[in-house]
Order: sequence, then structure tokens, then C-alpha cells
Amino acid sequence: MPRDILDQDATDQLLSLISNQISAVELLKLSLGRHEKTHKKLNAVIAADLERALGAAQVVDDRRQRGELLGPLAGLPMTIKDGLDVEHMPASSGVEAFRHRWCEDADAVAHARRAGAVIWGKTNVPVMLSDWQSYNPIFGTTNNPWDLKRTSGGSSGGAAAALAARVTPLEIGSDIGGSLRVPASFCGVFSHKPTYGLVSQRGHVPPAPGAFAEPDLNVVGPMARSARDVRLLLSVIAGAGQAKAPPADLTKLKIGLWLDDPLLPVDAECVEVIDRLAREVQAAGAVVEQIKSPVPIDQLMAAYMVLLGGPTGAGLPPKQLRAMQRMRPLAKFARALGAAAGESSWAGLVLAYTPTHAEWLAAHEVRERLSRQLDEVFSKYDVIFAPATPRAAFPHDHGAFQSRRLKLEDGRVIPYAAILGWISLATACRLPASMVPAGLTPSGLPVGMQIIGPYGADTKTLAVAQAIDENFRGFLVPPGF
Repeated sequence: MPRDILDQDATDQLLSLISNQISAVELLKLSLGRHEKTHKKLNAVIAADLERALGAAQVVDDRRQRGELLGPLAGLPMTIKDGLDVEHMPASSGVEAFRHRWCEDADAVAHARRAGAVIWGKTNVPVMLSDWQSYNPIFGTTNNPWDLKRTSGGSSGGAAAALAARVTPLEIGSDIGGSLRVPASFCGVFSHKPTYGLVSQRGHVPPAPGAFAEPDLNVVGPMARSARDVRLLLSVIAGAGQAKAPPADLTKLKIGLWLDDPLLPVDAECVEVIDRLAREVQAAGAVVEQIKSPVPIDQLMAAYMVLLGGPTGAGLPPKQLRAMQRMRPLAKFARALGAAAGESSWAGLVLAYTPTHAEWLAAHEVRERLSRQLDEVFSKYDVIFAPATPRAAFPHDHGAFQSRRLKLEDGRVIPYAAILGWISLATACRLPASMVPAGLTPSGLPVGMQIIGPYGADTKTLAVAQAIDENFRGFLVPPGF
């Protein structure tokens, strides 16, 4: 068997399986061994179903020996974010009460299983998937492989850490507030936030287990160590069959480079990393033009906070939600006095988490108007390059959410909720956004870049991501892993 098979991406691991260089059982055991060696450092995979996984791997091996037709992921071991139901491993989302119940596979998980994936573990998340740090009272804290004192991101933080440490070649995550993009940026891996509605959310928690209605904004999407793997997994979980499209021809692309806005703080280090990559893409033949914010950010953020607050607030414990509803009059008064200028203030969050139907309709109207403005932007540019986070991975901070702050390299201190800023465009307007590693800061931390495309253009953003992966930037192994 190849000595470095766990260092390979999923596509190459599948080729090794198909060519009988390694069996599915052997590959699974190597992954489990990798997990055992790294678990104390990372705490990325927090639940496992080993007996069933070994049985499933053996079934794949037996079928392959008989020459049967197998799915595109046949024999590949993989883990799943603990916000998605897996049969015999219900999604806890960091809440004890959710663990002890029967469940069937979430739709996306069922697609992966039917494609032959050997699903063996669940990866860590924050409570109710509502943070950019993956820790909870059940399973503890997940560390970043690039620096164990820093967060791996959230809410798909365990997934990103497991990928970077080569514990798993593929992951299924989700994103409503950057939960696919922030961890990918912090851990130096690839992810894709699909166009809203492309991948079924059934079996995702939150909302409460067993819910039928799919929340606004939220998406389920793939994570991996290469862009081609992200494309492959998206084609599987979207139920569209195996992807065949080639990488994009960079010489035929026109790219809008969006790096600043007065309302969206970002570290100069991150800007420099992304700008350097964009200039290399330009030197390869693409047209790259710096652009201003595609839409008015104040309008976008105001609408996004209301649209986000509805599904997020619905996931709060009933007692906490009732308390916030009682605070609405005081929050409106504080806002009127100007004492709470930012959407991340206590008043802003109270009002966002308890929107009336009329407020939601008004925010939705703004979203639709801004989406129409974006049609004009995307008539000029194929895709937009942009940061995903205000800074690289930051040290663990488990203080009260509202008291947290982020410090930038230039000394600026910004609200913790400012992380919502750069991811808001694609989320609020339901656009696809592919994440690629753009490079490292001077201190050696990964920086990711969003490739944002028009509504429904998932194939386009992923093709650009693959071209960047194969020609400029790809996955780097974290030091020590």
C-alpha cells in the first residue's frame, strides 16, 4: 500500500482503493490510527461507530472483489459534523438532550453512504452550532492543528481540524454564519458554501431534531483538502452524480477583487496574502480589477442580522428566547437613543433574535433588492475574490459572547461579531462561495479566500477554486502534523 496514503486527497485515496493497492478495511484502520495519535492534541473527532464502520468497509471490499458496480466514494472513510444526523450517532450539536434518541441519516449523509462512503465518526461543534469556536460542555474544546492554543473555527471546527490533520479526507459541514468558510480559513483547507437550496438540510440540527422546514440562509456543504474533492463531494450530496467538469481557464476570467470596506475590518496581513494570490492569478492571464463593495454594506448587514436572527433565535432555549422577547422594548429604546450603534451590540442582537414578521419581510425585501444589484455586478465579473474573516485564527476565548473582542495586527480591537461581516454577502443573498487556502501570514497561520459567484453558479466558483488549487495554492500540512 502507498506509505503516504493518508496524506493524499480523497480522489487519490479512491484511486488506490479502485486499483486494489489498499482495501477499505485497511484504509479505515489507518484513519482510526491517525485519529488515536492526534486526538489528545486536537479533540476533533468526538464520537465513533467503529463496529458498523468496519462492517461497512468489509462489505465494500467483498463487493469490489466480486466485480460489482460501486459508488463514487466506495470504501472511503469519512467523518461528519455533529450537526448532522448519522444513524446510530444522532447529532448532538453540543446539547446533551439531543444525543439520546433514534435517528436516520440526514439526507446529505444518506447520499454519501449510498455512494459507498464508510462513515465512522462525528466531529466537534459549538453549542447549537452558534460560535466560531468549537467547544461545548459535552465534548470539550477542539484545537487548531496550526497552533493548539488557537481555535479551529466554528461551527464546522472539528471537521476542519480533522481534515488538516489528515484524520479524514472528506467532511460534510454546514454554514449560516460562516460555519464552512471560517474553519476552512483558520485551518487551511477547502470548503464550499452552496447556493441556498442546492443541498437538502433535512437531518440538520438545529432546528430541533425531526423538523421538516428548512431554515432560511443555512446550507449544507462539502469540506476537503483539495478543490477537486470538494467538487466530487458536492456532486454526491446534492444528488447530481459524479462531477466531470475541468478546472476553469483563467485566461478567460474577469475577477472582481474586493478587499476593503469602511464597515468591514480586516487585518492588513490577510489582505496582503489575498492580494498576492490575486496578482499571481492576474499574471497567469486573468483580468483582475479591484472593486468597491458590491452592495451597500450597512443595508446588507442590517438585513442579514434580521434574516439570521430568526432561525438562530428559534434555536435558543425557550427560557432565553422569552427573556430576549421581554427585552425588545428596552432594546428599541436604546437603539433610538443611539446608545447601541452596532448590530453586534446587546440591543442589536436582541432585536435581531426576536424579529417580527413585518421586520423579516422588510429585511427580505432588502435582500431581494441587493440581489438584483448583484446581477449587474456579475454581468461584469465572473467571480469575486474576497476575505472570509477579519483575521487569521485567534487564541481560544470562552468568555461571555458579548464581552469578546478580536485584536487586529494594527492594534485595532473589533467586536467578536464582526466575523459576520465578510461572509454576509454570499449568505444573505444565497450565493455560492468556494473557499481556497490563499497563503500564510508572517507568523505562519493560514488565510483563506472566498470565491463568490452569481446565484446558482456553484460549478463556476468550484472550477476557479480547482484552477487555483492546481496552479497556485493548495493544502499545506500544519507543522507537527
